[in-house]
Amino acid sequence: MKEQEKILVLHKKLVASKSHKFPCKGKIEVSIKQGVYIVYNNKKTPLHVGKTNDGKNGLDQRLLNHVRNQSSFSKLYMQINNVSLRDWGEFQFIEIEDARERSLLEALTAGLLCPLHIGTGVKKQKK
Repeated sequence: MKEQEKILVLHKKLVASKSHKFPCKGKIEVSIKQGVYIVYNNKKTPLHVGKTNDGKNGLDQRLLNHVRNQSSFSKLYMQINNVSLRDWGEFQFIEIEDARERSLLEALTAGLLCPLHIGTGVKKQKK
C-alpha cells in the first residue's frame, strides 16, 4: 500500500472512531499512547485537529492540556471564544505510533475537516 493510501485509510478510521465526551472534572483517561485526535463542540462542529508529539502520557496528557488551557488551541481559540471543553465538547482519536504518520494524518484531517482553529504558528497578539 502506498503511503498516501495508508494515510487516507487512517483518516477514515479516525473519523469513524468512537466519540468521547470531555469529563466534567478530573483527568482524561483514554490512552497513554501517541496519536491523532479531533475536538468537536456540542454541535459536532470540528474545532481542532491535533496530534501528540511523544509526551509521556500520550493522548491523555495532550487532551488534558486543552482542558487546562495549556495549549495554543486553548489560548488562541478557546479563551478568545469563551469555550470550555469540560462536559460540553467531544473528541475522537486513534493511536498512531509512527511520528511521520501522525503528522501526515493530522495534516490530511485538518485539510479535509477545516476545523474552526488551526495552528498557523502566528502568536497571539498581546493587548
